[in-house]
Amino acid sequence: MKRSITYLIIFGITVLLLFIRINNLLKPIVRTQAEHFAEKEASELIESCVSEYLDKNKYRYSDFAAVIYNDQKQITSIETISYAVNKAQSELILEINKKIKTISWKKASIPLGSLTKTFLLNGKGPKIHIKISPVGCASVRLKSELVSAGVNQTKHRITAIIAIKMSSSTPMLSFCTISEFELLIAENVIVGEVPNVVLHNSLLE
Repeated sequence: MKRSITYLIIFGITVLLLFIRINNLLKPIVRTQAEHFAEKEASELIESCVSEYLDKNKYRYSDFAAVIYNDQKQITSIETISYAVNKAQSELILEINKKIKTISWKKASIPLGSLTKTFLLNGKGPKIHIKISPVGCASVRLKSELVSAGVNQTKHRITAIIAIKMSSSTPMLSFCTISEFELLIAENVIVGEVPNVVLHNSLLE
């Protein structure tokens, strides 16, 4: 009887140690998979919001910046229109955060075999369920940059850098990730010499 109890205790400890070992091995892989899913969901949410916003407002480059020339038709500066930049930034934040509030938990599942490095087990086995949800508010900042576009040509680009925090939950762990995306708002190709400094640019990077 005592021997049976001893064997049972040893078996229980072995199973527990094996479970802990498997859990430690799979946890970083599960986390990576959950991060990828969270980033995909965040990307779709942001791209949808920005696309709808731009389609609704039909912005052009001239809505955000003006190229200033001198009497010799040479470019002297590029001036950003502060009011338009600030307005677009504020409206984008409102639109994205409004969309976030309508989203509940989204779910995905990963077969346990897909978390191993064995090709034969890929897509097989019991599934680990993942839940993803936005956390808090997204942040938006507009960025201005000059990019070379060839001989005597420069692109002035205005992009939106949007960050969103996502919460991921699995049976093994829960954590938060921050995904950041950069989307084009407006751009213009400028021919001729371009000044190194974009003036009136305090609201932009």
